[in-house]
This record gives sequence, structure tokens and C-alpha cells, in this order.
Amino acid sequence: MKNIYYKLRIIGCSLLLASFFSCSKDFLNVTPKSDLTTGNAYNTAQDLSNALNGAYTTFYAEYYQWDDVLLGDVRSDNAYAGGGGDAPIVAYDQLNITTSNNRMFNNWSQLYQGVSRCNIILDKIKGINDPALDQNNLRQNIIGQASFLRAFHYFRLVKLYGGVPIELHSNSTDPAVINLARSTETEVYNQIDADLQVALANLPDSYVGGPSENKVRATKGAANALLAKIWAQRSDRDYNKVLQYCNTVIASPAGYSLVSNYADLFDGNHYFSSESILEISFIAGGNQANWGVQLFLAPDDGWQKYCVPSKDLVSDFDAQNDVIRKNASLVFWTVDANGAPIAWGDENWNPCQDPTIGTPFAYKEKHPAGWASGDHPYLLRFDDVVLLKAEAQNELGDLAGALATVNQIRARVSLPNLTATSKADLKTKILNERRLEFAFEGQRWDDLVRAGVCTTVMNGLHEVKYTCANATPSAPISINYNCTNEKWLCPIPQLERDANPKLTQNPGY
Repeated sequence: MKNIYYKLRIIGCSLLLASFFSCSKDFLNVTPKSDLTTGNAYNTAQDLSNALNGAYTTFYAEYYQWDDVLLGDVRSDNAYAGGGGDAPIVAYDQLNITTSNNRMFNNWSQLYQGVSRCNIILDKIKGINDPALDQNNLRQNIIGQASFLRAFHYFRLVKLYGGVPIELHSNSTDPAVINLARSTETEVYNQIDADLQVALANLPDSYVGGPSENKVRATKGAANALLAKIWAQRSDRDYNKVLQYCNTVIASPAGYSLVSNYADLFDGNHYFSSESILEISFIAGGNQANWGVQLFLAPDDGWQKYCVPSKDLVSDFDAQNDVIRKNASLVFWTVDANGAPIAWGDENWNPCQDPTIGTPFAYKEKHPAGWASGDHPYLLRFDDVVLLKAEAQNELGDLAGALATVNQIRARVSLPNLTATSKADLKTKILNERRLEFAFEGQRWDDLVRAGVCTTVMNGLHEVKYTCANATPSAPISINYNCTNEKWLCPIPQLERDANPKLTQNPGY
């Protein structure tokens, strides 16, 4: 059972993007045609609309349902691998990812498939003269959304692998054309920025379908939020631009704001809120369901789950007396939903399957529903923008402004205002605030890298594991993560390098 995720087949599901001429209810329930490819398949506005629907289905791939969190939280100080010892995920946890790790290949492939879908749309739309494309800004909306999606996938790729090949066109089978060398990190980020500028020029602030449409399709707010994130994350970061784009989101006519109750974001009853900028809208029980939740939670089926909250993270919540976010982010259970004891081996928490010891679970998504959850992962949230603004203000020397901004986030969860004695002091506190705000949302590793402290934090952990003999735990065994700056990036998958001899490998692999 612990290897069940290898047996899962990605279902051909959609992001629920129906015809651009329909109301939001239909928009959320029409399965798109995503198999258009080349030649005469693209002749009409509807063909392009169907292709765009298909482009959004990349958000239903395994990477966005699951691996994004594994790479952001399990790889960091937030979580252990769990799951009973699956080698590729243990490698994430122990920072021992190899070039043959099959999950690396899957992630690379799925993200580039998303890029390819966008490339087809942006290529084909140039040659389609259907008058319907020029009604109600449809042509502009399609260009803007496809450009945004391509930028979003490239952002994930560059964070994972550093400089990657920049593919911007479709339909070639010539190895001399498709086997591209890696661009530099800066070149990739510049292309992301260029795509997002196209998106800004073509996207609306909102659509006629209301929140259930605006939160699952690219908008100006989503493009500005992503621009803030890329200018913070890139090595040649520019905090003036981060502040500019954050302020644009904050002032958006779309009306983004923090919800009053943090727990509402994750209870399954308050999606499409004012705090959501972009989310993946799953529908429980069918082809549009979220199976990833079952891998994080669901003790009822009797096998250990993945992304087990770390003792270091739990201690951090407790040190801040952060009860609200802790209870929304993780849960300890000693019995399952039927009242039966939960008892399985966990080398970090419960090696001897003692049913009196609570077993922790990642809890941002709460409704497994037998591999068919309707829980929505967030891709962009307003609180991220607020904390990025605080980070930018601090880096630009506005200590008082940064404190006022970050304290908005703390007030929402009934924590006292932060104080700080220096820029360095506040940088550390904002980093920690982001840890508690975004636990199990795939952000922690990127935050550690951006702050330049990933190696120090990972090697400074005092985590232990145990073994069990005759129902007695062993003495604690210290975990050494052996982090180096080279491990901030993942290896280029060897299968990709075999197929494309121009691909160089990252240092250290």
C-alpha cells in the first residue's frame, strides 16, 4: 500500500474551464477537449477555447496535486517523508536526490507538457481569423491566459532546476530544433517576466462569472502576484519591483483582502474567497477530484501517510503560541474516524506503533474522500503578497512599514505584534512568519533559498529518528542532512539528458 501512488494513473480531467461564452456554473462543469494538436485541428475560436481548457489541465497533474508540497515541505525542515519509506520521497527528505529519481523526471515532463500546451495556443492563434475571436476580447483573453500559464510553469521549472531550455514554439520534430541547450537562470526569469507583461496587457481584472470563475482563471491580479514572486525569488532580485507589484495587487479593483478567520481558508467551505487569487478547483467524487489528499491524511485505510509534520515545525508553532495556524495546518490523531486506534511505525514519532501516541498529519487539505476529494489547493494567495510586501519593505530599509505590514498577518491569528531591532532581525522573523502561514503549501524550501539560509537551517536541525525492537524504541539517532548550496537545486533528470545531449548537469550531481 505504501507504493500506491506509483499505481495511480493521472485521470484525464480538466480545470473546469468551459466555453468563454457560458456562465460560471457551466464554466465549472464542462469537460474540455484537450487533444487538439496540429494542422487543421485549429480553425475556430472554439478550437482555441478548447485548447486553453486543456492547457489548464496541467494543474491536475501529479506535480501540482502532490509533488509541489513534497518538494517544498518534505525537502525542508517542515516535514519528514513518511509513507513507510518510499525511496524517491525519502531522497527528497534526506537531500539525497539522484539523477535517476523517477519523480524528478515526472516533474520535468509534466511541467514541460504544460509549457507545450501553451506554446501550441500562442502559435496557432496567430493564424486563426474566426471573427468570434475578436468579440468580447476573446483573442486577448486567450493570449493572456496562455502567456500566464507558460510563465507559471517556467517559474516552477527554474526554481527546481535553475536555468532550463526555453521552449517557445510548437510542432517541430527536428532534434536540432527541439534539443535546446539550457538557458541561464536570468534568461529564464526574463522570459517569465516577458510572458507576464503580455498577460498583464491582455487579461482583465475579473470575469463576468464572478468569484468561482475569477479564482480559477488567470487575471491581472494573478499576473501581478506572480511578478512579485519572481522578482523576489530570482538571484538578481529587485525588491523595488516586488514592492511595486505587491502594491498593485493590494490596490486591485478585484478587491483582494485577508479573510477574517484563517481556518476558513482550509475548511472546504470557503473557497473562492477574497484572499484567493488563484486556486485549483477540484470537484469531489469524479474525474475532477483531488486524489492527493489521500496521501497526506486518511488514516482510515490503515497505512502511513506522507509529509509527516516535523518536530521542529511543531516546536515552532508552540514557541509562538500559534494555536490558530497550528490547528489549521496539522492534526494529531490517536484514533481514526471509526474510533479504532491509529498505530503504525514512524521512525520520527512513533516507532513502536504505540496507539497512545498521537500521529501527526499535514492538515491543510482535510477531506480525502477515498481518493476523490474536492479540496482546493491554492496557487496564489493574498497573504503571500502581503508578506512579500513586508519582506520588500524591510529589504529596502523601511523597518517600520515592514512591521506594520507583517503585523496585519499576525493580528488575523490573534498573535501580538512583532518588534525588531534591525533589518536582519526582522528578515528572520518574516521568514518564520511565512513558515507558519504557509506550512504544507509547498513554499518553505523556496523561502529558505531566497533568504540565503537553506544550508544553515537544514544543517542546524536537531532532528532524530528511532528504530524499534521488542516494542522498545532505540536511543535517538541524529539525522544529518548534509545540505550544501549545490543541493538548493535538483538534478536534471538523466533520462532527459540521454534524450538531449545538449543538457548539462547541475553542479554536485
